[in-house]
Amino acid sequence: MDFFNYKNNELHCESVPASRIAAEVGTPVYVYSKATLLHHYRQVANAFKPLNPTICYSIKSCSNLHVCKLLIDAGCGMDVTSGGELFRALKAGCDPKKIIYAGVGKTDDEIRMAIDAGIAAFNIESEAEIENIDRIAGEMGKTAIGALRINPDVDPGHKTHAKTTTGKKENKFGVDIERAERVFEQYKTLKNLRIGGLHLHIGSPIYDIAPYVEAITKANALIDRLTKKGHKIEWLDMGGGFAVNYKHPMQALPVTEHAKALVPLLQGKPYKVALEPGRYIVGNAGIVLTRVLYRKQGGEKKFVIVDAGMNDLIRPTLYDAYHFIWPVKPADAKNVPAARDEDLVPADGETVDIVGPICESGDYLAKGRALPQTKRGDLLAVFTAGAYGFAMSSNYNNRPRAAEVLVDGDKFTVIRRRETYEDLVAPELI
Repeated sequence: MDFFNYKNNELHCESVPASRIAAEVGTPVYVYSKATLLHHYRQVANAFKPLNPTICYSIKSCSNLHVCKLLIDAGCGMDVTSGGELFRALKAGCDPKKIIYAGVGKTDDEIRMAIDAGIAAFNIESEAEIENIDRIAGEMGKTAIGALRINPDVDPGHKTHAKTTTGKKENKFGVDIERAERVFEQYKTLKNLRIGGLHLHIGSPIYDIAPYVEAITKANALIDRLTKKGHKIEWLDMGGGFAVNYKHPMQALPVTEHAKALVPLLQGKPYKVALEPGRYIVGNAGIVLTRVLYRKQGGEKKFVIVDAGMNDLIRPTLYDAYHFIWPVKPADAKNVPAARDEDLVPADGETVDIVGPICESGDYLAKGRALPQTKRGDLLAVFTAGAYGFAMSSNYNNRPRAAEVLVDGDKFTVIRRRETYEDLVAPELI
């Protein structure tokens, strides 16, 4: 569910016309809905409420300070993967005891920063990392807490892109589940690091429930074996990865359906549960507004050239990702979509490639897409862009990054100003 809807033949975010935002802030611009953000966070919290879980928003999906603060104020913790994300989480006011630090390549300085901050736990990816955290904590005269990330060798399904699958043996993440018992035995007498939990994350986005059931079943069996050997497992971090609707209104299952299958597997266990949703909270909470610059014909192809490029939204070319794209103000009322659906055929439409201004053939937002007739100056909305949209943007071709806007009811606020050319060169020295 989200709060982007067409009213009187025009797209609105909550009660604000999208064209008003574009007129006042310019394009391209990321637009987030506060109501959608909080709705999805509360949906996760309510669905898993019987477990009283620690919910840590995956900050890498959308790391704007204002977005983070909204979720923190609603009771959410933060899942971080770098020193910069840890800095952001703390800057936004997150309680360190609700911060989990993941990632396969934590530097010594980042580890020291996290221990100093007093985070809840590290998600630990390897034996070498165990030894390094123990050494650093000892040098600091402190005790660190960690969970061993296990790789359950679970296939998340054909709908998940190979680049976002993380739970197979051939992926770089975690310790093989068969090796996990040996790791616990080998490091059970560490003085400066307590390994008190297990961590799972099998990929994103995951559209099926079965991979989660398989992974948690394997984790529970491992915990039983570890407990019999005298190891105390205090919590299980089951990761995130819940899918959202990119192509069809009913493409992804709501998190309530996941909870129905997973809560019975976790309820009544002698350990606590943590979750790391990111995409599910913010994915459908954001769109990109972009303006048509030109139209051109290339052979048999028609191109609609817009002012948003792959530096603004890299997912289509990086992951072959689909984003529903539609005019903010369709010229024909017949083209106002009741629901965003890739199979929607516009009245009097055409098939086009929607491309950006970057000097790369890979600079596109959509290929072979059915779209109502557009002309120079028209606004297009790129939907489901809240997760891994602005967070993965860059200054390629020396393009200033877009502004970010948060809508709250009938008002909107710029929560990140558009970069300037001076911003591009500010860190550089001659």
